[in-house]
Amino acid sequence: MGFRARKSINLGGGFRVNLSKNGVGYSWGVKGARITKTARGNTRTTFSIPGTGISYVNEVRKKQKMKNYII
Repeated sequence: MGFRARKSINLGGGFRVNLSKNGVGYSWGVKGARITKTARGNTRTTFSIPGTGISYVNEVRKKQKMKNYII
């Protein structure tokens, strides 16, 4: 099991900047719904029912660049 460390800075208006060892990410949302752009470039959407611990998370990985090869 690995350890994680993260610092989150709340800028108001539902906007938050997240600092981690991977870089800087940001998120925007309200209690129960949040959209996050991670430090690795992925986009994560989170929906939850506050106070229950029940949540749904959908993460879309950033598109990989395809390399063109000349044969």
